[in-house]
Amino acid sequence: MRLADLALLVRAPAALSVPGDVIAGAVAAGRPLGARTFGVIGSSVCLYWAGMALNDYADAAVDGVERPDRPVPSGRVPRRTALAVAGGLTAAGLGLSAVAGGRRNVCAALPLAGLVWAYDLKLKSTAAGGFAMAGARMLDVVAGAVVPGSGAQPAGVALRRAAVPAALVGAHTGTLMALSRHEIGGAPVRVPAATLAVSAVTALAAAVPVARSDSGSAGPGRLSSAAPSRPVAQFPAPLKGVAAAARLRELCAAPSEGLRAAASERLRAPAAEGLRVAAFEGLCAPASEGLRAAAFARFCAPASEGLRAVVSGELRAPAAEGLRVAASEKLRAVVFGRSGTVSAGTLPAVVAAGAALAYLGAYGSAQVRALREPSAGNVRRAVGAGILGLMPLQAALIARGGSPRVAAALGVVHPLARRLARRISPT
Repeated sequence: MRLADLALLVRAPAALSVPGDVIAGAVAAGRPLGARTFGVIGSSVCLYWAGMALNDYADAAVDGVERPDRPVPSGRVPRRTALAVAGGLTAAGLGLSAVAGGRRNVCAALPLAGLVWAYDLKLKSTAAGGFAMAGARMLDVVAGAVVPGSGAQPAGVALRRAAVPAALVGAHTGTLMALSRHEIGGAPVRVPAATLAVSAVTALAAAVPVARSDSGSAGPGRLSSAAPSRPVAQFPAPLKGVAAAARLRELCAAPSEGLRAAASERLRAPAAEGLRVAAFEGLCAPASEGLRAAAFARFCAPASEGLRAVVSGELRAPAAEGLRVAASEKLRAVVFGRSGTVSAGTLPAVVAAGAALAYLGAYGSAQVRALREPSAGNVRRAVGAGILGLMPLQAALIARGGSPRVAAALGVVHPLARRLARRISPT
């Protein structure tokens, strides 16, 4: 067994999407990054790799039919070895968590490991599977927030500060799980349409600056997420369904207007042409016959074709693209005023908005392609883009928490992760 086969087994490059979860939680809680935080990152990476190895162990029979080139069904890695790797990495993850974060982090790592094993062995094919994986990613964020040490907040305060970043990471993971169920046979159009809408709202919420707090421990000039009530009141979409619906209606206004205008254009020109021909024919033939022929040949048929095009979905892709562009425009408005200059003058706000735009560019564009043609290949590419597309979202969350330089560093790693993913698929 080669080392390259083990790297394929655990989808090694995909683990680059894990550190940002922990860092986002630590930054949200006002926790300085240090050795303990990096130890918790190592713990989460081990548990992530354990889940990938356990996934191939559990899916050996299915992969033998659907993905025979994977290490286990191809015979390059024995099935029992995959199970042993999963067990060893789980033990290493829990041990690192105990050493780096003590009891506080073990309380996050134990349920995280439990969700990973429950998902792979039992929940994957059930309706609870998506919730399990979203919960696992949220626990990664929580693990970063509760790291103990100098400057650490009480556990209750840390959890409250990390609530919004954890919810947004969970929402993103939910979209991935919804798409991943259709990687083999393709997806109904409604699936990429729904995930794209959720991703747009998630990006907007991630770019909203956190209110400054003088009483927090984040330090002078630092954005604090100690009291998430203000951002939750402004953008509670990931947490409250009613506000999410209102936000979605606002986002859909532009593409809906585009759809109405497109339909109007499809109908108006044939109607005008039909009237012109009717008037002309009326000079050369009985008015009633000319009007009937013109109305049918020049108006009814083209108008019916226009309606068919709208109903059949020919305008669906432009509308989806409109949703993505509308979300991008809303993100720019968070930072830039009418004059085109930075409205708040803060680096964190600029970096957060830029990272959220990059998230939409990477993951949103892949979902638009899946919406245009929801084939298995396009859905699979959207899932791959979403796994690594989580990194720009994490960068936005880190920047909004007051650490734009750390966010920028994570943004630099993202292209490297995408390059590595071309060699070892993250799915």
